[in-house]
Amino acid sequence: MTETFEPVVIGFTCNWCSYRAADLAGTARMKYPPNIRLIRLMCSGRLDPTFVLKALASGADGVMITGCHPGECHYIEQNYKAMRRYQFLQRLLSQLGIEPQRVRLVWASAAEGAHLAEEITKTVEEIRALGPLHWPSGDGARTVAKEAAQASLMEVPA
Repeated sequence: MTETFEPVVIGFTCNWCSYRAADLAGTARMKYPPNIRLIRLMCSGRLDPTFVLKALASGADGVMITGCHPGECHYIEQNYKAMRRYQFLQRLLSQLGIEPQRVRLVWASAAEGAHLAEEITKTVEEIRALGPLHWPSGDGARTVAKEAAQASLMEVPA
């Protein structure tokens, strides 16, 4: 009997929009895969790239970053900071030999529970298609990522 790969996805959600969209999806009994583990942040701009690296280095197969739509942030422009950090992460993951598609950025307002449920489903399906995350072993990428996550020594776009 062959086991089907079931990915573990960590979802970092904005308290004001996407976390509430997830709550709306749940109360409305909208279906989405149980593979995602949501972590609430006060704002997507609070997401430090080391959080993503730590999640991946600790066994997650993918990460979903969600927040308010650009221009609608409760903290004025912090979701633009999240967008810059996401772009930084995409470049960094490529340099580490990890598929950048494993990290995804999604905007969802508090009223978009159905949209968020769809995006979670898409994300899980994409990660499932990529297969388990295998950290490159030759260059010590996993060790580098863990050390960077612990020390927070990276230069991160503000």
